[in-house]
This record gives sequence, C-alpha cells and structure tokens, in this order.
Amino acid sequence: MRILIIEDDREAAQYLQRALKEAGHAPDIAHDGEEGLHMAGTGRYDVMIVDRMLPKLDGLAMLKQLRANGNESPALILSALGQVDDRVEGLRSGGDDYLPKPYAFSELLARMEVLAKRRKPDEVETVLRVADLELDRLSHTVKRAGTNVPLQPREYRLLEYMMRNAGKVVTRTMLLEEVWDYHFDPQTNVIDVHISRLRSKIDKDFGEPLLQTVRGAGYMLRIPPAA
Repeated sequence: MRILIIEDDREAAQYLQRALKEAGHAPDIAHDGEEGLHMAGTGRYDVMIVDRMLPKLDGLAMLKQLRANGNESPALILSALGQVDDRVEGLRSGGDDYLPKPYAFSELLARMEVLAKRRKPDEVETVLRVADLELDRLSHTVKRAGTNVPLQPREYRLLEYMMRNAGKVVTRTMLLEEVWDYHFDPQTNVIDVHISRLRSKIDKDFGEPLLQTVRGAGYMLRIPPAA
C-alpha cells in the first residue's frame, strides 16, 4: 500500500517509515500540516497516518481541508491526546480511526489494513495485473499463471513499483528513490542483484519473460501485446 505519514517528530516518523517498509508497504513522510496537505492532494495514498499536533497546520485542520477538497483517503489519527472527547473530535474532523500514543505497531498495521479494505473498489486499485502476473496489495501475495511466487519484502516493493509503471522505462535513480529511499547513488550493484533475483522468480519457470533490462536506460516490466 502507498501510505502517507504526517508526523513532525522526525525520529518517530523514520521509525514508522522503516517498519512499514519492512512490512512491504511504500510510505512517504510529511513533517508538517502544510506539507501533508500538499502531498495528500497531489499523491494517491491508500491510507494516511496523521499526527494530531503538527506545526504550520494542525492535523485536524488539515483533515478538514482535505475533506472539503474532496479527498477521501482513509486517515488514521495518531495522538498523545487519547481521552474520549479528543477521539470524538478527531473522528468528527475527518479521521476514519484514532489510535492514542504510545501504540503497538502490530495494532497500527491491523487498523491500517482494515481502513484500506473499507474503501470502495473504484477508489483504490488493490490488485495489479500485467499479463498473467498478479500482485495483491492487501494480502501481499504475488502469483504468476495462478502459481504463488514468494518474495522478500524488498522484492515485493520492487515488483509493485515496476507493475505500477508497467510498459515504462524505470531508471536506477527512480528505483533508488522509490524502493530504497536513497537520494544518492551508493555505487553498488544492489539494484542489479535484486532485479536478477526478481527475474528468476517471476520469469524463469514461466512462459514469456516480462522483466527486461533496457540497455543504458534502466528496466521495464513489459506488457505483452496479447495482455
């Protein structure tokens, strides 16, 4: 799932981002309400995790603005304010769920998954398909020709990104930023290694190969003409 974390505590945001990546999700971070409002308005997120006490624009005011703008992405509010009145105010301001701090990551993950499932089918693409390759973003499963393909979390994120950009050339820089969250080139063969592993899992024992190397440009998940 694509997740937007709106949290001004940088250490807490990075911890949550790292945990969500390990769980196979694709999280982005905004550090204040204005940045969160902008990112939520320009990106398509399956779930937003919103801290209530944010600089520039507090979390509840930000949610009210998003809802007024027609943005219906599910929002899970995180806050140290956990009294009944606080929770009611959060839900009435546009939150879909409310989790007091401190929280257990397993509970946050479960609540997030429930929120994503509640969305109307036409609001979020939960299953990505390219030819006979299928990725279910809710169950985190991958199948090719009906056969389960077990992937490691990083391989799953790499494939999800490739499938969301199927038919397009994806550069090393794009992969480093979107899959590894690097904004510099570590000058290693980490991408080549993961592409090779992924190719062996989704192409080797099946029919037409889908994952291609585009010499001098990057990689592409090809869409066969008959797909």
